[in-house]
Order: sequence, then structure tokens, then C-alpha cells
Amino acid sequence: MSTNPQDDAERIRLKRLAKLQGAASSSTVTPAASTSASPAPSPTPSVPKLAPKPVTQPVQKRPAEPVATAPSPVPLKKKTPAVSTPIPLDLPLWEDETVSKIFNVTLKKEVAERNGYEVVWLKHLAEELQGEGLPLQLNTEVADRTLIARLELDPQSMSDDLEFLPVLASLPAQQTVFEYLVGCWKRLNAARSDLVKKNIVPVDQQRAMQLLDKLRDLVVSYTGLTLQEPEMFPQPSGKPLGPAELVPSLLALSTLSGPYLSTSTLQTLLDASEIETFLQDLVKRFEPDNELDNVLGPVVAQLCFHPSVQGGFSNDGWRSVISGLEAMVSIKPIAALITRLPQWNPDVPAPQFERASLIGPLLALGVFEREWPSIAKTYFSNHETRPRGEMTSATASLRGTLKTLQASLFQIINSIVRASPDAREAVLQYFARAVNINRKRAGMQVDPATVSSDCFMMNLQIILLMFCEPFMDATYSKMDRIDPAYYAHSSRIDLTDETRINATNDEAEQWRNQQVPATAPPNFITEIFYITLAASHVGQQKIVNVIEELQRQYDEIRRHVEMLNGDQSWRGTPMQARTEAAINAAKAQQDALFAAQMAYEAQLGEPELVFRTISFVNFVSTWLIRFVDPHKKHPNPVIELPLPKEVPASFRVLPEYLIEDVIEYHIYILRTSPNSLELSGKNEMLVWCLTFLSSTWYIKNPFLKAKIVEVLFMGTWNWSEQRSVLTTLLNTHPMALKHLMPALMNFYIEVEQTGASSQFYDKFNSRRNIAHVFKVVWNNQSHRDALKNEAAYNSERFVRFINLMINDVTYLLDESLSDLAKIHEIQTEMKDRATFDAQPAQYRRERESALRQLERYTSIYVQLGSNTVDLLKLFTGETKAPFMVPEIVDRLAAMLDYNLDALVGPRCQDLRVSNPEKYKFDPKQLLSDLLQVYLNLSDQGEFARAVAADERSYRKELFEKAADIARRKMLKSADEIEKLGLFVLKVEETKATLQAEDDLGDIPDEFLDPLMYTLMRDPVTLPSSRVVVDRSTIKSHLLSDSKDPFNRMPLSMEDVIPNVELKQRIEAFLAERRNKNTAYDKPVEEVVHMDVSKE
Repeated sequence: MSTNPQDDAERIRLKRLAKLQGAASSSTVTPAASTSASPAPSPTPSVPKLAPKPVTQPVQKRPAEPVATAPSPVPLKKKTPAVSTPIPLDLPLWEDETVSKIFNVTLKKEVAERNGYEVVWLKHLAEELQGEGLPLQLNTEVADRTLIARLELDPQSMSDDLEFLPVLASLPAQQTVFEYLVGCWKRLNAARSDLVKKNIVPVDQQRAMQLLDKLRDLVVSYTGLTLQEPEMFPQPSGKPLGPAELVPSLLALSTLSGPYLSTSTLQTLLDASEIETFLQDLVKRFEPDNELDNVLGPVVAQLCFHPSVQGGFSNDGWRSVISGLEAMVSIKPIAALITRLPQWNPDVPAPQFERASLIGPLLALGVFEREWPSIAKTYFSNHETRPRGEMTSATASLRGTLKTLQASLFQIINSIVRASPDAREAVLQYFARAVNINRKRAGMQVDPATVSSDCFMMNLQIILLMFCEPFMDATYSKMDRIDPAYYAHSSRIDLTDETRINATNDEAEQWRNQQVPATAPPNFITEIFYITLAASHVGQQKIVNVIEELQRQYDEIRRHVEMLNGDQSWRGTPMQARTEAAINAAKAQQDALFAAQMAYEAQLGEPELVFRTISFVNFVSTWLIRFVDPHKKHPNPVIELPLPKEVPASFRVLPEYLIEDVIEYHIYILRTSPNSLELSGKNEMLVWCLTFLSSTWYIKNPFLKAKIVEVLFMGTWNWSEQRSVLTTLLNTHPMALKHLMPALMNFYIEVEQTGASSQFYDKFNSRRNIAHVFKVVWNNQSHRDALKNEAAYNSERFVRFINLMINDVTYLLDESLSDLAKIHEIQTEMKDRATFDAQPAQYRRERESALRQLERYTSIYVQLGSNTVDLLKLFTGETKAPFMVPEIVDRLAAMLDYNLDALVGPRCQDLRVSNPEKYKFDPKQLLSDLLQVYLNLSDQGEFARAVAADERSYRKELFEKAADIARRKMLKSADEIEKLGLFVLKVEETKATLQAEDDLGDIPDEFLDPLMYTLMRDPVTLPSSRVVVDRSTIKSHLLSDSKDPFNRMPLSMEDVIPNVELKQRIEAFLAERRNKNTAYDKPVEEVVHMDVSKE
């Protein structure tokens, strides 16, 4: 023959393409390619071997391929033993019948008539074959032309050929080309299954299989072409075409996908047993020619962006999409192609990213109220009337749904990661972009409209945590595989303007430039670890802030409602209706806030998420400690403390959020689910806190160090029936027994100056926490021994610690007792209702406002002051010498005397307030603690001298009254009261001695201290200001402030210069004047007139 049938087929196809105005590109794989005489060239050099064309080189592996549609085919070796001799196959006849059956066509009119034209008569093809002198017999040689002839038939077309009209009339009017080809594919599978079952001569069976493989490649080729160019052949109007026709088959894989399937396509859709084989056939046909992206890429896009996902958890449409994606990514080439699609990782702003990226819509699913308000309203509204069990059940149901979604998403993405190295890199790029474009989420005030949603970031973080699980084993055996210099070797994570742990950005960049370039890209463990760190910072850690803000709003509205309900003056007035409406509106808002909190808690409190996050935080904290461990071995063996003074540059330049997020999660989990730490986490938490508290110079940010103390503080709380998380560890762990007390004392000093504008108030919060931890462990002798050790071997630091503690007590008690006096004044005024009501309304409002403001802060000051006095009581009972140094003892005595005067002196009546427990004010306990401090130090002569020298507040009558109150209220035992009386006697004697010493006449001004106006005993000259002061005075000043008080220049005790000449003159003056007529020359009975109170 002069022409090849395949060339004719190609000519016909190109003619059709021309009519469609070149819709297909020149590189598109065509059905003819599957049967052409030579292989098509591959468009890219990455494909090592081209797929052989089925016409000239049949695929030999088809007989071994399992068929999904057929019922378990019987292998050849299991043929029925009853047939002893294989039957020969009449191949031409079988070929004609098989092609006819698969394509549902015939070349003979009588066959069509006999079947009522359900078998399509290809009249025009028959005429062409007759004109070419070919028999009217179907075979693989004319299969391409046969299929084209069938596909070109249009049931909507008109024909003048009356003989052919029945054919057109019998065509399925609404059948698409894809549906027809899927039917051909199914019939081909059935034919193959029948062939396998028959006992045919092996040679004939093999040839028949080869013919079926040719037909399969032809059908699959046209199916792929139809998915790309659905308008190439006549199609019914009003039906989705192309990729949209395959999507329902994928959605149907879920048992809950029924509502999303079109009933008109149910007959031709691929079922669950067929879809994988169908996809594999498409992959085998189009992957070698690099056309798979064009064939299945649009299918993936339509599946991922299917409208059913938009309904969230209100329906099960998302399950259908998940099932379809799982089926597709189970085939590696399809999983790999997904990452090559432009929608995989689009370059769009953060708010659009989750809607524009392929897996974004699925990652955006969740239960958070901001994105899915219907969840909170449906499951958690009307919480006051809804049964508690119903809400518990709702939470469990939502958590189950979330776990199903997240586990499925992880499996999908994990399959993509394992598809190819390029796909793995694309997944890492996706994760990194999602994190980098959402860096705004780390800010304090964030507009939700400018960032991705909380649900998206939460799901992303959970998936990343799942990727981390394989290398987070209990022994940390894979920790060293993480590259510590990742931020120098990779720019995947954007650290622009990111605060560093203890370095500037310029220093970080300098360090980066000094690092040796990596010889290979970072491994997958390293990449996932650092991306998860970044995702956690902009993900869960910030979502926690949302739920805390909801709680704050809820509490505020609750207080408002309580205030409205407490003040019943509006009842029976014109304001009643308005007030009742305001109360109802507030309750409705309160209910909505509660529902929103419960929705957030359904995800954040999900047990598996809590466990994964604790494991990750443990891993990160251990990794950071190993980072600074000189031996790089922690926790085997445990790191030695304190750390070296030289902080490694590689640690200093790390992002600060690595430290911050560990601390913040510790605080969050201690507040919300402390029992979750029982199995794992509390030991790592304690070691983490002690490591960086004992070596605070490693962290620059004082607020982060304060939060470490807060972790210890919250770890010692008792939670309802649950015991505290850290108390037992603090009293048993060797590292705590050795380093806890010194670390807390050191930070008590350090927090005095944070450099922030709020440092004055910040220090009290930290010191309150420190005082609480001190008291929790105080009964442990090991900790008290550690305190004594500090006092003995680090006396200068210990004295400074005591000085600051006295400062705090002085300020806090003065503020609290002063505020209590003001509250007493206002309460007394308001008790006289007639007089108070007669005052102008403006005056009453101002007084009521002043009272509320005082009530808000007074309880804080009272509690802080009482806690610090309690701490002082404990410390003075354990060690006394540090309190006796000159720069401490006088200030301690003056503070105690002043507050004793306030509690039992004439001013004590001003402290009588209504409901003192409301302000945490317990005057009896406070008095008992103050007296205990006196008793603890009563055997110290320097302390008695300091009390006696306090001319401002000391009076023996105060002690007599205090002893009487202590006796009546049983605050102290009889022995303690007697001991107090003896101490007062000693003070009186010392006072008489001091009076004798003070009777020195006029003292030259140059001998007086310029700050305290007292006679200097050891004058020193300050180096920069050249001012002469007493050594004890400047030493006391430097305990609180490291600057020269006269010119604010830096100063230390090592810098001061002893003024020997002046000291000699002062000593000579004292020696000369002591021989004058002083109190020393008087009898004792004339000096001391002290009566000790009897029992």
C-alpha cells in the first residue's frame, strides 16, 4: 500500500485539531503516538528511556499486571486441571470480536441491526476500508482509525443519509468522550480477564495479550488527550468536560462522598477498585514523554480546589478530596508532578496563600472561631444550659475529626516528599514560604486580614511536628545530625531583622560570613527541625495569645455583669429596661466568647498535639543546652553548671524565638494541662530553667530570664487535686539542690535593673515568684545549706541580695499600708450614707472611682510585701551574719521599727478596713512575721545597736504593745515573748550607751558623711567626683546602683580611694572628746529606766 493506516489516523486527528484552531500544542502527546512506527522524542533530557510505541514494540510486562476491575484473575499456573490440552486461538476472529466489543462498534450493518444499533455501525470507515481494498474486519492495525471514527460521531448532528440516521439516533445523547473511553477501558480489562481464564495455547495467548496492550495504550492515549483537549471531538452541551470528569471518580473513593457525585455519571465513573489501575495506566503512557503534568495537573487542581472543601466540617466534602488526593499521591510520578504545578507554591501574599496553593484549602480547615464561627456556635453555645456531657462529647468529636484530617494531610505530604528529591525540595520550599510570609504573626498587634489564618498555621505546624517524630527518640540519638550552623549554610528561613539571643544583626551577619561554606545541602532532618522552629513561633505560640485574649474579654464582661447585678438601684426606675437589655446583651457576648474559647481549646488541648508539642519542646531545650555544653554531650552526661563565661558566637546569633518559644510553651502547658508533664517533660523543664538561670549572661533579654523564673514559680503550684509538677524535683534533683538557691538569688539581684521603662514593676513580679519558690523548698535542709554556702563564700553578692530585699519590703509595706489607710478613710466616709449621699454627684463618683482604683492595686502591694517579709523571716532564721554588715543592719532595723509602729502604734486604727481578706491583708500574720525577724536577730549585738540608734521610729512602748497583742492573739509562745522582752532590755541599754557616745559636742562638717550626715568612721574618696564619703555609705549605695551618686559615672568598691589622713584626724577627735562629761560618767540606773512586762 502507498499509505500507512496510522498515517491516515494522524492526518484525521490533525484535521480535527485545525478545526479547533490549534488548541493543542506541537509537543502534546497524541493517540497516534501510541501506535506510530517510531518512538516520539522526549522533550526533556531528564527521562532516561522513552516509552516504546505499542504498534512496533509491544509491552511484554502486561500479562503480569494485576487488573483492578476484574474479580481476582486466576493465574495461568492455576488452570483447571480438567482441561488437559490448551485450545488454539483463531487470532483474526478473536481480534475482530475483541475490538468490536471493546469499542462497541462494527463495520457491518447487519450486526448493528441485529443488536438494535446498540453496537455502533461505522459506515464511513467501512466504505474507506473497502475503497482501500481491505476486508471489513476490525483489528489493531485499524484500531486507531476505528476509534477516531467512533469518537467523531455526533448524536446532535444532522445527516441526509437515511441509512445512517438510526446509528446517530442510537448514540447516547449525553455521553462524553471521556465516559465512552472509560467504558472502553473497562471492557478492555474485562477482555483481558476473560483471556487469562481461558486455557489457550501459550503462544496464542501471548500474542493476544500483546494486541490488548496495543489497544490499552490507544485508549489511554485518547483518554489523556481528552483530559487535555476535551473539545477535540464532539461533546454534549451542558456537562463538565475534561479534568472535571475524572474528579468525581476520585471524590467517590470516600464512603461519605455521595452528595458530591452527579447521578448522571455514576454508570461510567471509575470505582475504588479501578481508579488506581486507571491512574497507573495514564502514568505509564504519559510520564516517559513528560506529558503527565498536562494530563493530570488540571485534575489535581480541580480536586484540591473543589467547592466541597469550602463548607469545612459542616459537611464531609473535605473527606472526599482527601481520599482522592491519597489515591493520586500513592503513585509516585503523580505525587511528584503535584509539586511541579504552578499552584503548588504560588508567590502571593499571606492572606491569599492558603486559598491559592493546592493544599492550602485543606490546611485551612479547622475549628477556630475566627475562621469557622459556625463550629463554636453549633457545638458550644448556650453553655450555661447545655449539659456538660454534651459539650464533652462535642469536643471529643471535633478532636477526632481534626486528627483524621491532620493524619491524612501528613500522609499525603509525606508521600510527596518520598516521591523524588525534587518533590522533597518543593515541599520544603512550600513550608518555608508559608512561614516566611507570615512573620507578621509574631508581632504583638496583628491584623488577621494581613496574615494566614490560625487554622492554616496550626495544621501546618502539626504536620511539621509529625515529620519531626522519627528523629525525636528518647535517647536523642539523631540530635547530632542537626546542623548547628544551618543559619549560615542556608537562607531558607528569613531572619531579616530577627532579634538574636545575644547579638546584633550586624554581628550575626558577620558570623555568617565567617563560616566555612557547606560541602552539601542540609539534610532533611535539619531542614524540618529549623522550619518547625519557625512555624511554631508564628503558629501555636501566637494562637495561644488569642485564647488568652478571649479569656480576658470574658472576665471583663463577667465583672461588668456582676457589677450591674450587684447594683440594684436601677430597678423600678426608667433605666430598668435599658439596664436589663444591657445585661442580656453582655450575657450573650459572654456566651459567644466562651464558645470561641472552647473551640480553640478543642484543638490546642487535643492530647496527641499536646504530647507531640511537649516532645518537640523537650527536644529543642535539650538541643539548646547541648549547643552550649562545652563537651557537646548533654544529657549523657548532664551538663555541668555554671556555663563558661565566654558565650559561643554560634549560640549568641541564634534567633531569640528559639528561647522564647520553649519558655512560653512551658508556661502555657503548666497553666492549662500540667498533668501532661507527668510522663515526660518536667525533668527537661527543670534542667532547662536551671541551666540558663545559673548562667544568665547567655541570654540578653531580661524578660525572657524573668519568664524562666515564672516557669519555676508555676511549676510549684498545686492544681486542684493535682500535685505540683516541679516541687518534688526541686527537692530531689541533684542539679536543683546545688544550683537553685544561688541562681534565684543571683536573678533577684539582676532583675533590679532591666533597662526597660517598666523595670520598677517588673522586678516585683519576678521577686514575688522567687519568694514563692524559696518558701516551697525551704524545709529542705540541702537548700538551706546552699543558702549558707552563698552567705559564706559569696558574701558580697549575698549582702546585695539582702539589701534589695529590704528595699522591697520598705517600699511595698509603705505603699500597701498607706493605701489601706486611704481605703479606710473612704470607707468610713461612705458608711455615713446620709452625709455621703448629700454630697454632689461628681464628688461621689470621684470618691467611688478612687476606691476602686485603690482596691485594684492595694491587694497586689499587700501580698508582695507580706511575701517578702516572710522571706526575710526565713533568711534571718537561717543565717545572721550577712544581716549584720554596716550597710545592712541600720536600714533593716529602721524598716522593722517603722512598720512595727504602723501596725501597733497610733496609726494602726487607720488600717481597719472592711473585708481585709479582699486585699490579702492579714495584720496579725504580718505582725507575727515582723516580730519573728526581731527574735531571729535578737542575739546579735550589732542589731540591738542598730535598733537603739533608730531615733525616728524606735520606742520601747511599741514592743510592749506588740508583745501584748502577740500574747492575746496567740501569735507567739510565752518563751518567745520573754525572749522579745529581753531583747528590748538590751536595746534600751544599748541606747543609753549610744547617747553617751553621741554626747560629743559640735562635730566639724568635714567629718560628716555628705549623704547620711553622720560621723564618718572610714572615709574614702570617690575617684571621678572626688567627693569624700563614709565607706559603709557608698557600699550601701552601690548595692542598689552601680554609679557615683554625685556625677552618675560608673563606680565599684574597688575604685574608691581610702582617705587615711582624714580617718586619723577623726579618730583623734573622738579620742579627745570622749574624755568630756558624757553619759559614761553617770550611774547605770540613771541611764536605763526600763520595766519588763510581766506574763
